Amino acid sequence: MKILKIVQTPARFYPYTGGVEKYVLDLSQELVSQGHRVKVICANEPNSTISNIYGIEVKRLNYVGKITNTNITLNLFFTLIKENYDIIHTHFPTPWSADISMVVSTLLRKPLILTYHNDVIKSGLSGVLADIYNKTLLQLILRKAEKIIDTQPSYINKSKYLQKYKEKIVTIPNGVNTKLYKDEKIKKIKSQILFLSVLDKYHRYKGLDYLIKAIKLVKLRNPKVKLIVGGNGELIKEYKLLANKLGVANNVEFKGFIENNELIKLYNQSELFVLPSINIQEGFGIVLLESLSCGTPVIATDLVGIANEIKLHKCGLVVASKDVNQLASAIIKITKSKKITTIMKKNTKKLIRKYDWKNLAIEIKNIYMDAV
Repeated sequence: MKILKIVQTPARFYPYTGGVEKYVLDLSQELVSQGHRVKVICANEPNSTISNIYGIEVKRLNYVGKITNTNITLNLFFTLIKENYDIIHTHFPTPWSADISMVVSTLLRKPLILTYHNDVIKSGLSGVLADIYNKTLLQLILRKAEKIIDTQPSYINKSKYLQKYKEKIVTIPNGVNTKLYKDEKIKKIKSQILFLSVLDKYHRYKGLDYLIKAIKLVKLRNPKVKLIVGGNGELIKEYKLLANKLGVANNVEFKGFIENNELIKLYNQSELFVLPSINIQEGFGIVLLESLSCGTPVIATDLVGIANEIKLHKCGLVVASKDVNQLASAIIKITKSKKITTIMKKNTKKLIRKYDWKNLAIEIKNIYMDAV
């Protein structure tokens, strides 16, 4: 077997907790376990001295600021030029790191693989700039990429920009580390609900404000309902004020950053995980897989990548986005009945088998091999 030298270029990396960062961490860990060499080059956000995790080499670069949600690492170009690798795997929607990766891969004649997680969607002046970018530099990246990995087949039709590149798009879903995220057979805490996200302005689309509003309605039927919110960001004060204003401050607990061991315990203890995403910036929803892998049912909106499979396998409920009443009703339906949660927990096993990173990483490795 050929040992591949792979460079991954997300904007940020662990301990930053976002969907793209989680994708890169889990995929890279599995590739390393299969004998390949993986190096992640990213911005040093949050500030960290971790240079190796699970055998993944990490090089963290200083950054001078951000444009939208992308760190501007001025020495990324020179760092990549000096690297010795077979293939570069970059990610979108983080323009700067994807743009520089495209330029370097062209100059060094190295294959470029792009995982397209979701479109860039902005409003106002940011929307104008995003539109210009999407019609220019994004097109260069899409043309240059040897293969484009899409995490859900329906996104090809949802996206404004993927249509004309269908011939080079391969759909490989996000995965979950089933050795790590597993049912630990511990007792559920009655009426405990879990939500996890970065709590900054770039992740408003996760819909936490709608979930807090739904908790107000759920409380009328179940005063003991408890929402655990994991994640940090500048909007945490805003969400706390909202909970206080709605009279549910005692029903919503903000835990900040949650270490992995505690997170797995929370997945297992909670009766339900909720991801109420409100627009198509939600490309997939990896946290749903993690919850399901721990045997915990989920509620998601019809925008997430596995919405249809949640319905098909009956391991949770799917609701319309921004519909607080429907979201509250779904939470009440699941948490009021032990029979429903028991059946849904059993059904999670059927769905999760196909999303094991062990198998998905082999598919991506085969794409690398073909490109090399």
